[in-house]
Amino acid sequence: MPPYTLPGRRALFASAAAALAAPRIAMAQDAWPNRPVRYINPYTAGGPTDTRVLGRATIRKMSVSEMHNNVYLVTCTTTGEQLLIDAADDAHRCLGLVREGTGRLDHLVTTHQHWDHVRALAEVARATGATTYAGADDADALPHAPDVRLSHGDVVTVGELELDVIYLRGHTPGSVALSWADPDGHTHLFTGDSLFPGGVGNTKNPGQSFASLYRDVVERVFATHDDDTWFYPGHGDDSTLGAQRPHLDEWRERGW
Repeated sequence: MPPYTLPGRRALFASAAAALAAPRIAMAQDAWPNRPVRYINPYTAGGPTDTRVLGRATIRKMSVSEMHNNVYLVTCTTTGEQLLIDAADDAHRCLGLVREGTGRLDHLVTTHQHWDHVRALAEVARATGATTYAGADDADALPHAPDVRLSHGDVVTVGELELDVIYLRGHTPGSVALSWADPDGHTHLFTGDSLFPGGVGNTKNPGQSFASLYRDVVERVFATHDDDTWFYPGHGDDSTLGAQRPHLDEWRERGW
């Protein structure tokens, strides 16, 4: 769960209206320092797909369910191979997202075991035959057993794209993030519910640990990635590590 309050219905309607009024293709120079990225359908919770067109890959993002879970599709430009990250809910929309790309699904990664991130997992896996992945310490809690149990330092290969697996323990025992270093631009980091704009993920429930999650996020993310790394959380908006780095001490002091 993210460290923020979900927007009210009025706010959602307002943001959806703003998205419809916005240009369908825009250059996101403010959001992407030094290298413009083409945006199609600016992202809104529950709205149309946000598409980021890069040279070697395309990243698509959509929101599903009352929890506003983000579902990501990463497409290798050269080979057409695709990776879906978190089949959270609404298998029909998840499969539609796959069709927005090349129509094939080769890889399906679950960032962590929580119920709101796995509701469409089994159906999407069965429908596509994709190889499924999850952190080894979360694997047994999933409704669909993964084909591959991930450990820290593993690599998920999607065509010519190599995504490094980062174990971030604390929100769940086996939460994983995926990091792709674009040789032509910035690093793209998919963090699940372990890191959000404004703080780390929820650690208030039994079995969770703020100390563990904060340590892993600092040592395995902020200490190893540049400020222009763009990260994509399990709910809500994206951000850069540079925008969040000045607040690390604040997060530690408040304990969330």
